[in-house]
Amino acid sequence: MTAQIDAPRAKRIDPKYNRARKSRNNFEMMAWLFMRLSGVVLVVLIFGHLISNLLVGQGVHAIDFGFVAGKWASPLWQIWDLTMLWLAMLHGTNGVRTIINDYAEKDRTRFWLKTVLYVVAAFTVLLGTMVIFTFDPCISETFAKSLPLQCGAGA
Repeated sequence: MTAQIDAPRAKRIDPKYNRARKSRNNFEMMAWLFMRLSGVVLVVLIFGHLISNLLVGQGVHAIDFGFVAGKWASPLWQIWDLTMLWLAMLHGTNGVRTIINDYAEKDRTRFWLKTVLYVVAAFTVLLGTMVIFTFDPCISETFAKSLPLQCGAGA
């Protein structure tokens, strides 16, 4: 006697759990592939960032305003940090989007959670990009005079 095993997709899925709409594009596959590739690139970018900041030179004690100003004077480090920012935000946003799709049961809840996610991610990427490209290491004399008082280093 043999047992009959149904094909995995032979049973009808309860409609409340069937959220997958048929689409002609492969967005989810591309998102999955992006997560793997961006993860590999991020590991290289992050270790390069950590090595240049912590192991080369005086280590963590040398990181201050002047260190960042000197580093961002080079277009290489601007592009490096910008790439790291963009990839990390896109990677994290895609991961949270997947979690929202998995755990938010109502379409309306899923829509609003993803809307908030995309707005916050876009704001963070925009703000970070502006900081990297508009960073001015030449501070005004008025601000320079008050800097030691603000930092608690004394006058």
